[in-house]
Amino acid sequence: MTNLEKLARKVSDSVSSDIEEKQQKIQNEAELTEEDAGFKAKLLELCRTNKLAVFSAGIILLFILSAIFANLIAPYNPVTIELGIRLQGPSLKHWLGTDACGRDVLSRILYGGRISLQIGLIPTFISMVIGAVLGLVSGYFGRKTDFIIMRLADVVLAFPSLLLAMVIMYTLGANMLNLFIALSTISWAGTARVIRSQTLSIKESEYVEAAKAMGVRTWIILFLHILPNCLSSLLVLFTLNIPGSILTEASLSFLGVGAQPPDTSWGLMISEGQQYFFQSPWLIFAPGMAILIVVLAFNFLGDGLRDVLDPYNEE
Repeated sequence: MTNLEKLARKVSDSVSSDIEEKQQKIQNEAELTEEDAGFKAKLLELCRTNKLAVFSAGIILLFILSAIFANLIAPYNPVTIELGIRLQGPSLKHWLGTDACGRDVLSRILYGGRISLQIGLIPTFISMVIGAVLGLVSGYFGRKTDFIIMRLADVVLAFPSLLLAMVIMYTLGANMLNLFIALSTISWAGTARVIRSQTLSIKESEYVEAAKAMGVRTWIILFLHILPNCLSSLLVLFTLNIPGSILTEASLSFLGVGAQPPDTSWGLMISEGQQYFFQSPWLIFAPGMAILIVVLAFNFLGDGLRDVLDPYNEE
């Protein structure tokens, strides 16, 4: 074979490889476009068929906006102490009454929503990221990697979440950063198990096998081929796990190891008002109702998303 023939063969192989890569890229883009269209269609179906989930989404949005703009809509400063009006009942001036220090309860609920919703959203998102990464790695590589990660998940799941969070908080100390760490640590295991099971199924798909045969890097296969097919499950898990984080934060604050004064959260408000339960029950009922409404709204929204996004529910 002459040098000219060898050069022509190299050029031909290079062109063929480029064509295959471009075809694979076009195919992946087409699959993502179809997935986006399908996802939008399912969300529209949710809006048409599940009015309760849509209403719950509106309630959640209302609470989030009220927390963001609390400084604009709160009628009073939540930390201003006025002992002359302490423990006053609901009135036109103070819609939800005042607490033991004369602070307006409605204003404190609006500001307390900032911490309670942050604790519900941010640690849940962090735990979703940790669980998704560990689930992908466990399901894709298998063997010892799978064994180590799943046994670690079993250890986390073996402990009651509130007890484990209390241990972490008592060990690290009661502050917001440690509260974020505690709630992120106790919630990743369930997500990891779900994503692992999906990864075990998806990695046997033809397009994943084709990507392996073409020499595509492992991290590209994990995060660009497998992970997008798990996003629906992650979205459902995210909405269903937020109520657990809010309730855990409320429990920790009630026990004195959550949010600390002068910050306020709904759980801390219940803890501060428990000694006045019979004298001023609104101190407990008002933040308790806020927790109840938000938790139910996230649960109803999560159930609605699961009904339309879970492939096992499709007929």
